[in-house]
Amino acid sequence: MKQQTKKRANYFGWFFLLAVAISYITLAFASPDKASQSLLHALDILKQVIPILAVVLFLTALLNTFVQPKSIAGHLGKESGIKGWLLALTGGLLSHGSTYIWYPILQDLRLNGARNGLIVAFFYARAIKLPWLPMMISYFGLTFTLTLSFYTLLGALFQGLIADKLLEKPKD
Repeated sequence: MKQQTKKRANYFGWFFLLAVAISYITLAFASPDKASQSLLHALDILKQVIPILAVVLFLTALLNTFVQPKSIAGHLGKESGIKGWLLALTGGLLSHGSTYIWYPILQDLRLNGARNGLIVAFFYARAIKLPWLPMMISYFGLTFTLTLSFYTLLGALFQGLIADKLLEKPKD
């Protein structure tokens, strides 16, 4: 079943590329000026994104080379205690980017023994965006921002504890 999903995703990528190419060709016939403007704009965006993608690719390769999910999962397992909760909350707080990027990473951690509650706490703590805190402080003030951040982290902790109870595997 996993093989079929990968095949479908691969076909979807090619289909999307074909649809974009057909759109550009159609636009080129209908309005060559707008087509060239659009293509130049897309290339400008690509120039801006390539350095970011290179850094992300490098960091991902570095992490995959030196950090194994089993070693991290050992710190997030049943016996992790307060250290596990602090790691999950801090990791969620520091993580950036799209959430869907974290799904396969967290799935590997879960398959290698990480607790469900810690994964839930990680996702919940992602609601706090560190780069946006200065702007939030300028709009709402320091007291409000700190209070909201504190209760968000507290909520992440409670959601994780609830998930641990609800998703606890029955003991044989």
